[in-house]
Amino acid sequence: MSRRLPLIVLCVVLAVWLALSYGLRYGLMEDVQWVGICTDEAMNWECELRANLGLLIHFQVFGWAALIASVVAFVIPHRTGRALAVVGLLLGILALVLYTASLAVFAVVIAGLRLVRAGKTAPL
Repeated sequence: MSRRLPLIVLCVVLAVWLALSYGLRYGLMEDVQWVGICTDEAMNWECELRANLGLLIHFQVFGWAALIASVVAFVIPHRTGRALAVVGLLLGILALVLYTASLAVFAVVIAGLRLVRAGKTAPL
């Protein structure tokens, strides 16, 4: 396996996740047709999803989850820390797209720093 393959896979996953996040934002949250549908038929699963997602955005759940995952990933060593940093990065991107930029910026930076940190430090 090539050394660059995990980096390439991560970049592809991040690009797909970003596209899905924007699709969720512009397709479900900001689309005008859902306002009319959800006022008439509020029991649709799409309307329930939209309402619950709105509550998660309002209470900044995605931003806090991304920040917590990134900070914890920064102090946990090895693959567990890297995996948690990827989770923090994915949640941070979702939070950035879904209106929680104040917390998500720090989470993305911390997760990115954890991902680029060398696995072993050089002796002094």
